[in-house]
Amino acid sequence: MFDGTLTATRDEGAELARLRGLYDGLLEQPPAGISTGAQTDLAAMARIFDLEADRPPAEVWRDLRAVLMRQADPDISDEEAPASRPLTLMVVEDDAEMAADLTELLTTAGHGVVGPFSDAAAAMTAAGLHAIDLALLDINLAGDQQDSSEGGGVGLARTLKQSWGVPAIFLSGDVAAAARHARLATALVLKPYSGRDVLNGIARAVASGAVAR
Repeated sequence: MFDGTLTATRDEGAELARLRGLYDGLLEQPPAGISTGAQTDLAAMARIFDLEADRPPAEVWRDLRAVLMRQADPDISDEEAPASRPLTLMVVEDDAEMAADLTELLTTAGHGVVGPFSDAAAAMTAAGLHAIDLALLDINLAGDQQDSSEGGGVGLARTLKQSWGVPAIFLSGDVAAAARHARLATALVLKPYSGRDVLNGIARAVASGAVAR
């Protein structure tokens, strides 16, 4: 039975540690400098969490760091996730246990689920057969050769958006990879995540207007 917590099988906390090592210097006095590329990635990461990116990098990182730290620790807050109207959601996740838990979470919340699928090819076939409101995609699909240069989830998000107008949420511990492809996703849910994090991401996508009403 789904218990409200969805945990990753690999060490996704390493990505958060890497980001803190790269950007925490911005919060020092005086602040450390970062490269132009790191500033670009920082702004892209902020936007996929609906944070204002057109500010000094230290302000952007302060707020983004708080979001990432909060999501990384599901015990920080027990606030209830906002409800969303029933949607038809596609789930693409190559970890079978996580996919099953995610499907149970979504159906319990009143949504319809297409999938889950473990590879991009099957998901693209299904997208041509179903009216989908929003796709929840693992950005890196193990063993998926559909687009090995960027991960099957990224190529799938592009196809869903261009061919069927379906918006996507990335499910990933690789925040930097999600930032590089931020234009393809309406939100990011960072692994390991709780059920509340997923429902919050869906609510953000609806509130942003990305999901057709």
